[in-house]
Amino acid sequence: MASSRTPAVMILGTGSNVGKSLIVAGLCRLFADRGLKVRPFKPQNMSNNAAATAAGEIGRAQALQARAARVAPHVDMNPVLLKPESESGSQIILQGRVAGHLASGDFARRGDFLPKVLESFERLAADADLVLVEGAGSPAETNLRARDIANLGFARAAGVPAILVGDIDRGGVIASLVGSHAVLDEADRAMIRAFAVNRFRGEVALFRDGVETIRQATGWPCLGVVPWFADAMRLPAEDGLDIRSGRKPGARLKIAVPVLPGIANFDDLDPLKLEDEVDLAMVRPGQPLPGDADLIILAGSKTTLRDLAALRAQGWDIDILAHRRRGGHILGLCGGYQILGRVVRDPLGLEGPAGEAPGLGLLDVETVLEGTKTVREVDFVHAQSAATGRAYEIHLGRTEGADTARAPFRVSDRAEGAASSDGRVLGSYLHGVFSADAVRAACLGAVAGSLLVSSLSYEDEVEATLDRLAAHLHAHLDIDAILAIASKRPAHG
Repeated sequence: MASSRTPAVMILGTGSNVGKSLIVAGLCRLFADRGLKVRPFKPQNMSNNAAATAAGEIGRAQALQARAARVAPHVDMNPVLLKPESESGSQIILQGRVAGHLASGDFARRGDFLPKVLESFERLAADADLVLVEGAGSPAETNLRARDIANLGFARAAGVPAILVGDIDRGGVIASLVGSHAVLDEADRAMIRAFAVNRFRGEVALFRDGVETIRQATGWPCLGVVPWFADAMRLPAEDGLDIRSGRKPGARLKIAVPVLPGIANFDDLDPLKLEDEVDLAMVRPGQPLPGDADLIILAGSKTTLRDLAALRAQGWDIDILAHRRRGGHILGLCGGYQILGRVVRDPLGLEGPAGEAPGLGLLDVETVLEGTKTVREVDFVHAQSAATGRAYEIHLGRTEGADTARAPFRVSDRAEGAASSDGRVLGSYLHGVFSADAVRAACLGAVAGSLLVSSLSYEDEVEATLDRLAAHLHAHLDIDAILAIASKRPAHG
């Protein structure tokens, strides 16, 4: 194919959450600013934090990488997205659309997706000067290698050389890099051309001997030791565990978010964590919801009925009802919106066993989960302030009831969402509304009871942070060597 020689390089990690996503995002911005048509690509992702594109959904990290590359996100950037529904399996999103269910133990079946993965990669590469590929987890999981499409299985099938990144902050980086080299077979090992060390704290020169140890043990050159990038928290989080409580004792508003097992599309929270006047408390299982919260947000859910049961098991329903009696505000987003209603029905078993359960009864609405999944980007208007913004929807289900007559938003010619008669309980299927500064200010002001003055321009802050990330990588990685590796692709297989 014409695209088969398009320069491409794969960023692998010695484990999950070693910073692969951010490194790819920073490199996307760096190379885009050099005038290259760069495209991000992740063969397989596993996340409930998805983004809507014109043709379907992809992982949120790939949407951020596309933004860094200054292009629109596309389903070919993440052809396989696995959205966990329980410990026993995941929903399959194949090239943007629902394609069934994958049992957790059915690792072999993942190899069946390789033709679609290669098809998407070739389409992307055909219109690119450079493709930056992100791996998943670790390539050294040799028990999964036979049908691997996420790491070196893809690299060998597509003929894409790789760079292996280790995270020194978690400890054991020498062992993880050298150990990865030791357990890979010769053909896989040959696909890795260099290594890098990420998230170093302190004086980089102090790790010079460590770099030499790794180099001698593996034969791989080192492309750099990247210091800790503190501003990473200012970018959208890929994993719910990355959203942490940023305690701000002097903040005017305290927002509590119960962390449920199926929490999804939690990028809704990203603008809130950056607000100086907002103390965002992520409440983990085993902890009560704080009694002094001004607002409780029930975030999106991939498994509404399961999360509703988990919420009750934690006693958080009691906390929420007490918060309501005290006059507190409550916002439900997507699955959280469904939980606030009178009942949630899943007659087809779309998110687990078929069934239904009473909701919290704080909104006069009922939800029925249906087979057609809504995935779209929309322009919206905030009814109270007339402020506008851009949002997205990713959900199963239809929600109807009397409280939809007081919808907090409008999308085109339709009302969207529901509100209680006193306006203190709101629900909506829209994700991303807080990214619009005027909408966020109006919503927070309604909770505070007065105008909340903020200097945060959220979209501008994301752009500025991507620029800083690119400069950070430029200062600490051998960028010319990365390009050289990308340009020398081996034969497929």
